[in-house]
Amino acid sequence: MTHHVTLMSRVSCHACEEAAVEIERICADLGATWSVEDVDSDPELRAEYGDRVPVFLVDGAEHGYWKVEEDRLRAALAG
Repeated sequence: MTHHVTLMSRVSCHACEEAAVEIERICADLGATWSVEDVDSDPELRAEYGDRVPVFLVDGAEHGYWKVEEDRLRAALAG
């Protein structure tokens, strides 16, 4: 099964940019796909994630926020 990581992000978010670099590298290593969703593009997303971005979802389920925990993300994508 190929896992998918979604990065809940916003424009001009330095932490989001750093997370994207890490997620891209980890997903490439493990053959997972990933995408970025702008929380400011949708009022519901902004209400849910606005104060916590970046937030990371693995296969649609919230996995973490603010900082990528590489070992934990790798374990989730390896399973």
